[in-house]
Amino acid sequence: MAYKTILVHLDRKERAANRVRIAANLAKAEDACLIGAAMIGISTLTFREARINEKDPALASHLKFLTDRAEGFVEDFIQEVEGMGVLSYEGRVVDGEAGYGISMQARYSDLVVVGQTNLNDDAPIVQPDFPEFVVIHTGRPVLLIPHGYEKETVGSRVLVAWNASKEARRAVTDAIPLLRRAEVVDVVMFNVETEPDMRDESSVTDLAVYLARHGVNVHILKRQQARNIGQSLLEIAAERGTDLLVLGGYGHTRFRQFLLGGLPEPS
Repeated sequence: MAYKTILVHLDRKERAANRVRIAANLAKAEDACLIGAAMIGISTLTFREARINEKDPALASHLKFLTDRAEGFVEDFIQEVEGMGVLSYEGRVVDGEAGYGISMQARYSDLVVVGQTNLNDDAPIVQPDFPEFVVIHTGRPVLLIPHGYEKETVGSRVLVAWNASKEARRAVTDAIPLLRRAEVVDVVMFNVETEPDMRDESSVTDLAVYLARHGVNVHILKRQQARNIGQSLLEIAAERGTDLLVLGGYGHTRFRQFLLGGLPEPS
């Protein structure tokens, strides 16, 4: 089990540079092909209506600006990965807006790397729900780089959020290449009084055995029910020096609230 094709979303250099470096270091570690994809930023329907371009010079000029901008993102990507010694890479300019475009490109990727939304960005290139859309719609593991994260690597100290749900199981399996290389892997399970099958304490022991067969040794953490599990995860991550959090994608509202600063209280 390995990542052989890694896809990274490209945008402005000041936002994407560290994301690209993280993806490049992962590609080198996994001997993977790294694909950098820059989306034009508007619906593909606009490109299909060629007659509109002919009749509206202003629109044609704007499309050229967006295309040139995306090509610039790709040029920055190529310069960065060549300098880092990535052996296999490809830059792509993709027609379409960011969420749809990256989701289509992710079909043939093992891992997708995107950045967290910066709500203070006064000139955003993507929609605020872009990370959520990618997680929900790609069907691939997504590595979400927090806004302001400065390290060029991730995964030396990992925290796995475990509740035995299908989302958690999928997340753990998808993260095995990262878990194998980690120095420390913590698994936390909260005693949440909902869905009895997901609070069975034997499940976390079974998970430890499963991961051990993949060469991953874990440290099990048990916590009492938290009113805000998202905030509790962030507090544990800070306490443990975590640089990678592994958890399953939730439904739209719950996942988006976590991305913006924590999950809601359990109902």
